[in-house]
Amino acid sequence: MMAGSMVLASLALTYWLHPDWIWLAVFVGMNLAQSGVTGLYPLAALLRKAGVREFGNVAKPGAKPGEACRAVSLRSHP
Repeated sequence: MMAGSMVLASLALTYWLHPDWIWLAVFVGMNLAQSGVTGLYPLAALLRKAGVREFGNVAKPGAKPGEACRAVSLRSHP
């Protein structure tokens, strides 16, 4: 959610203010790629230190595939 918001904000700033704002979107994209490959989530660590509560296993490294989806799913599971 946060990364998508940052990319959209970067694109809006690029369009209306200055083309160099595109580098923010590039940085966010590279961070997403790095997170997908390594499993390290720097933003999650920063938010955790800032006192933002975790929701299920979304921000926990090492969660098994599907665990995060079950934690945030709106459907009831048996």
